[in-house]
Amino acid sequence: MSKNTIIKGTLILTVAGLLTRLIGFFYKIFLSKALGAEILGLYQLIFPVYGICYTIYASGIQTAISKLVAEEATKSSTKGAKRVLKTGILLSVTIAIILSILIFHSSDLIATKLLLHAESAPSLRILAYVFPFCGITACINGYYYGLKKAGVPALTQLVEQIIRVAFVYVVALYFGGGEIKATCELAVAGIVVGEIASNIFNLISLTVHKNEPKPSKGEQKQYQSRFLRALVNMSVPLTANRLFISVLHSFEAIIIPAMLQKSGLSASESLSLFGILNGMAIPFLLFPSTITNSLSVLLLPAISEASAKQNMKLISRTVSVSIKYSLILGIFSTGFFLFFGSPLGMSVFHIEEAGTYLMILAWLCPFLYTATTLSSIINGLGKAHLTFLNSVVGLSFRIILLALVIPKYGIYGYFISVLISQLLITALDVFIVVKNISFSLDAVNSLLKPSIITFFATSVIHRVYLFLRTVLPIPDIALIIICAFALTIITMYLLKATKAIEMGEWKIT
Repeated sequence: MSKNTIIKGTLILTVAGLLTRLIGFFYKIFLSKALGAEILGLYQLIFPVYGICYTIYASGIQTAISKLVAEEATKSSTKGAKRVLKTGILLSVTIAIILSILIFHSSDLIATKLLLHAESAPSLRILAYVFPFCGITACINGYYYGLKKAGVPALTQLVEQIIRVAFVYVVALYFGGGEIKATCELAVAGIVVGEIASNIFNLISLTVHKNEPKPSKGEQKQYQSRFLRALVNMSVPLTANRLFISVLHSFEAIIIPAMLQKSGLSASESLSLFGILNGMAIPFLLFPSTITNSLSVLLLPAISEASAKQNMKLISRTVSVSIKYSLILGIFSTGFFLFFGSPLGMSVFHIEEAGTYLMILAWLCPFLYTATTLSSIINGLGKAHLTFLNSVVGLSFRIILLALVIPKYGIYGYFISVLISQLLITALDVFIVVKNISFSLDAVNSLLKPSIITFFATSVIHRVYLFLRTVLPIPDIALIIICAFALTIITMYLLKATKAIEMGEWKIT
């Protein structure tokens, strides 16, 4: 492993992820104006279906490809890595086509019986066309993650988002004719067009590499049979885990408003609170997780490669550094949202509850971000079934808590349920990692110093913010962004000055 492979790849994916989320943010503003609140809600209804199908035909297979390609790379087997990719694409596209046909012909039934809105059927039929393209793109991205070449997947994210937004904007502007329904369907068509564009980009990226000698027919059959079994064995528990999560979120969207009504709220008030929570507070909370998500994508092949070489020292070092920086990011995010959550919610959404919920949920950050890293480490060790079991236990417990606590405590019962279930999942992941890997974690530099520095820096910057908002004639959101940049720089400087962090830590060899 080259010295800066993980940090370089993480930075590339993080920058691409941040740019993609920013484009998506402005895209949502455009859609809200073009569609209106009601049709925008109709548009959002298709995404549980999209997410569940993607999980089945792509998510677990992509991760399995990444791990197997990393293992083949340790053997300097280019032919083996390419055969993993081809076998994965064949498996993914086959499943995707089956699901496309199923969703297309069952769109009316799904719209009326599952989504409870018959108007969403045309959007589902359009969406069905995207599945095979998504499958190919996911497999190719997994191939590059396995080779620790994050550039192509990062650019793929941007290509997909830019083409989607450009297509929907131009077509809706010039051919929508002001008809909201047509614009809604065009927005779904934009998903298809964006995925096709990223698919083409990915396929082109593969052609620029030098063509390797083709294996013989006998070798091809041997490779395909071996890798197909490996992909299926590895992807099934991963897919089951992520499918469970997708189904859970869909079920959660149904049970929470119902439980809120049992707490004494009207149906309208329940949906409103749930909308503020999921549409406003949680997206902000997850924004910093772009970094840990990127890190986790690069961690899996790195751990897999080290595990294949039986290099336990490298695994221990990688795990220690990854967990440390996930904790630091989580602590920093908690501090920022505790002090700036309220003005952030008011300045962006003009709704006080959005800021209040963000401040309450801020305590989740260290556990949420660290759990992402821990799960990737466990998967990299080839123990994806344990990640699945941990998630089943934690999320099942969460469902039970939601049903028991929300009727008594209202929306705050939701916060209690989420915090306890996330603590449980993180604790279970920590137990598995500690049981399988001997690593050290410096509590002073990973927890104590970051906590003290974050509290001190955020307190000072928040006081500066309160003063500047009274004397500077600039929008509040602009001032918050400036303060966020200043806070990041100051915190990084203090962490480095106190030797809580050192760039040399990422020179993992």
